[in-house]
Amino acid sequence: MLDAATPVVVTGTLQKAAWSARVLPPVEHLAGDIWSVPVPIPANPLRYALSYLVPGDAGLVVVDPGWDSAEGWEALCRGLAEAGATPADVTGIVATHVHFDHHGMTTRLKAACDAWVAMHPAERDSLPHRRPAQERSSRHSARTWLLNAGASENDVRELLGPPDEENPSDAFRMAEPDLLLDDKDRVPLEGRELVALWTPGHTPGHLCLAEPAARVVLTGDHVLPRITPNIGLHGRRPGQAPLADFLSSLERLADWDDHEALPAHEYRFRGLATRTRQLRDHHARRLDELLAVVDALGRPTLWEVTAHLSWSRPWEQVGPMRIAALAETEAHAEHLIAQRRLVRSGEGERPVRLSHTPAG
Repeated sequence: MLDAATPVVVTGTLQKAAWSARVLPPVEHLAGDIWSVPVPIPANPLRYALSYLVPGDAGLVVVDPGWDSAEGWEALCRGLAEAGATPADVTGIVATHVHFDHHGMTTRLKAACDAWVAMHPAERDSLPHRRPAQERSSRHSARTWLLNAGASENDVRELLGPPDEENPSDAFRMAEPDLLLDDKDRVPLEGRELVALWTPGHTPGHLCLAEPAARVVLTGDHVLPRITPNIGLHGRRPGQAPLADFLSSLERLADWDDHEALPAHEYRFRGLATRTRQLRDHHARRLDELLAVVDALGRPTLWEVTAHLSWSRPWEQVGPMRIAALAETEAHAEHLIAQRRLVRSGEGERPVRLSHTPAG
């Protein structure tokens, strides 16, 4: 195993160069006969997701087909062609999680090959069309959440736009799984030992995939080399604690430090123990910062706390990503509430306010 103090070492040098140049990286043939295929994400600062092709003795598994668009479909087909395959050769699709930049193109790919689709049970349960009826109207539920957090009507209109006539029952329908993968289950691909690792936090059923023979771990969005994955409340059910789950999952993935990390964004790297420690340290600092902001503001709303935290750009420039920032702040606040370091003040009020209380 690598020394835990070893810094993160970039192994996807072409990917890193492309990231810096703001262009798509090339399709690459990796260790263990695995292929990485960049699939573009329209109008998004992440620019692309990395789909992985894993050939077996008979058939091919695609991990995270990517965002569904004509450009994305062309990119995926181009990657398959470089690997000597076509969509018809795909026998299985694994979704690390159901965010649209990962699972969005699954329906299109499945229609071209009739492959099985696999994900974790908790991820299946978080599919948008499986949520309770009152949550299916994305605009209505988002508006209620934003107002409860302390956002103004102007903020809500700016973030959500005007009301529309969406059909809640059909909105955001995504491919259902044919196969459920729980922790330590093997992906059914003959000639491969591709093992599912349940790593909740970013989403409730997020999966990483380990291939010990190739000494690689496909980390999805759980661990990225530079970005701190968003810890929000997507798909959460009562009793789930996203940040606590994420921190525990990070500790687990550190044990795979002698494997190369193949993430879903940015570039490949080694040093999972170091990177997971960096992420744990980041969240510890964030919790302390949140408490300091609450102390400074008195009895702030969640929206006020979020606006006063440090982000990669000034709050007024965060734009639509304010929704993700608010969700992550709420995950941190709930973690502190569970630790009895923070309390909800004025329960039943709208908006709810937060107060710092000594642990004990």
